[in-house]
Amino acid sequence: MPDMDLIAQGLLFPEGPVATSSGTVIVAEIYSGQLTVVDATSGDLDRFAVCGGGPNGVAVGPNGLLYVCNNGGFEWHRMDGLIAPGRQPEDYSGGRIQTVEPASGAVRDLYTTAGAYPLRGPNDLVFDDAGGFWFTDLGKTRRRDSDLGGLYYATADGTSISEVVYPLTQPNGVGLSPDGKRIYVAETGPGRVWAWYVESPGKLVRSGNGPSGAELLWGFDGYQMLDSLAVDSEGNVCVATLISGAISVISPEAKLVEQIRPPEHDPLVTNICFGGPDLRTAYITSSGRGCLYSTRWPVPGLKLAYNL
Repeated sequence: MPDMDLIAQGLLFPEGPVATSSGTVIVAEIYSGQLTVVDATSGDLDRFAVCGGGPNGVAVGPNGLLYVCNNGGFEWHRMDGLIAPGRQPEDYSGGRIQTVEPASGAVRDLYTTAGAYPLRGPNDLVFDDAGGFWFTDLGKTRRRDSDLGGLYYATADGTSISEVVYPLTQPNGVGLSPDGKRIYVAETGPGRVWAWYVESPGKLVRSGNGPSGAELLWGFDGYQMLDSLAVDSEGNVCVATLISGAISVISPEAKLVEQIRPPEHDPLVTNICFGGPDLRTAYITSSGRGCLYSTRWPVPGLKLAYNL
């Protein structure tokens, strides 16, 4: 088990970490609806943008803007020292994709619908080398029913969005292989990671027997739910695993390599990103406890299409 350093605490359900070249980490605080810069050395926090709703996944786009999956917010619960999201809240503000200007914190809604259908709970996103982005919409849960989710592709300029895979069951983390030819999606409740081959931007090869022709990369035993993910330079899928409170490393050959946990158990470990000069510093969000950790990763992370 690698050593982990506590970088920051007191965060309000941090998600969507983005490591920058200046040594900071940008996180979305879903509970408070804000984006926050964390100084990875001092742990100081600068809450610089108010997105409202529930900012979730964050990525850097080709124009230097931050792109945010906003899930519209949750009900919140406190238990055993943890904070946890719940159902769709009474003040649910709708799902949307937003852009945030890093210097000013200016927020703009980019997409609120996909065709005739409103976005419900956008969750995670990843840009490809063509300048577009894939994103998941997990949907929302209410007292007696819940939404189905999907996988979408959109352009960074706000002019085109398409529903590529529908339905999925609580699609959450999404990532691309190092060559960009394979896309992975984690389903939260079922605990499955699906894979498709990418034919071209926004187009998939449907060669498997899973949803919309997906191939099953890995299905977790027992009660293990999944959250967001990142891919490392060797093509391993590093997926946040709820209940277990771990980052699970799955090889592209469909083998569970290991599970890595923060020092203090948190069933709500939600995400990972890679930074540092050699991309071997992993930043992990322990969201239930409001913490951000760092650790030395065995291999470099995958360099994303766009960075700050």
